[in-house]
Amino acid sequence: MNSKCINILVLVIFLLTTAFSPNKGNGTYPNYSTKVSTNPLKIASWNIRDLGRTKDANEIHKIAQILRDFDLVAIQEVVGKDPAGAQAVAKIADELNRMGSKWDYRTSDPTKSPSVYISERYAFLWKTSKVKLTNPAYLDSELAEKCFREPYIGKFQLTKGTEPFYVVNFHSRKHDDHPEQEIIYLKDYSTKLNSDSVFILGDFNMNEKHEVWNNLYNKGFKSALKDTKTTLKTKCKNGDYLNYPIDNIYYSKNISPVKSGAIDFVRDCSNLEAARQLSDHLPIYLEFLIK
Repeated sequence: MNSKCINILVLVIFLLTTAFSPNKGNGTYPNYSTKVSTNPLKIASWNIRDLGRTKDANEIHKIAQILRDFDLVAIQEVVGKDPAGAQAVAKIADELNRMGSKWDYRTSDPTKSPSVYISERYAFLWKTSKVKLTNPAYLDSELAEKCFREPYIGKFQLTKGTEPFYVVNFHSRKHDDHPEQEIIYLKDYSTKLNSDSVFILGDFNMNEKHEVWNNLYNKGFKSALKDTKTTLKTKCKNGDYLNYPIDNIYYSKNISPVKSGAIDFVRDCSNLEAARQLSDHLPIYLEFLIK
């Protein structure tokens, strides 16, 4: 065999081996097996403070603009004491539908809480081209007597296949009311749902370092955010308007993270007052693949 043929053969072998070798990652992407879905999905969670009558048409439009690039959104603090909360979710979905993609949504019944002022609704919104709800979403009645606001659970699937995954949407009691007494029950969801593709997300009024989360970590869950402040101060202090790292997305072992973070829609102290009209929390997100 002459040298020209040898060079061509070496080139062919090189191209074949690189084409079929696993992705080594670039510092953001982990290694993936051939079973992983190929397109990352963007899931978001947002405590939209007092979502109901307090939001006018302009604010609903701004909320939709912030959410439009996600594929699946979980919302907490939807007003539960009257229909205005559910109506506000419908208005957000309507705005999103005017922005280029088709969206669907579900809103929970009011939670079975100690008082009407603690009771809230939850909501899910999703792009129908990316995600479908495979079963009716439901409030977890098993935790209704143990949590001030029992979690809202949705079973979803990518429209282009993969195994289904579950989203547990939760807003815990306030920090002074010891939310760890509710969070302790979240460790059971992989078993209860018989799945290793589970997201537990929302406003936990507690950061990811508290020892109560060890029960979840020991079952293979990880937190999407680390030391990420997600709430807004009432006033800027030395140019800083961010407060506590209490919103997060916890994901189980069949979920491969791509990137995560909080969406800072404030950007500058001069915008803080107007931003707080939308919410006193930042939306958080996780881009992921399913194994």
